[in-house]
Amino acid sequence: MFTSAPNPPYYAVIFTSILTAPNPEYFKLNDLLRKEAEKLQGFLGEDSARNDYGISVSYWKDLESIQQWRQNTDHQRAKEKGKKGFYKKYTIRIAKVERDYAFEKKL
Repeated sequence: MFTSAPNPPYYAVIFTSILTAPNPEYFKLNDLLRKEAEKLQGFLGEDSARNDYGISVSYWKDLESIQQWRQNTDHQRAKEKGKKGFYKKYTIRIAKVERDYAFEKKL
């Protein structure tokens, strides 16, 4: 299921990662962080997928909302925990979405 974002423009934070090893605690923490992000007014939704390589794209109203999330205490703690144990590598990219469109086949 894909997030239904509002009409552009909005921002996307693209988080790609490789885990050191599968860890149930990682998935629990990820769920908690999403619930925390949902409390922020500027959070618009998230799409994610994971196998050995993970990608999560979160959608935000503006750069200020992204900054607010970046400064969130729970998010900062999780980031440190990830660096110390969960992640072998990660990359974050922030992009402004100027246009989006979709296709869905009716079965």
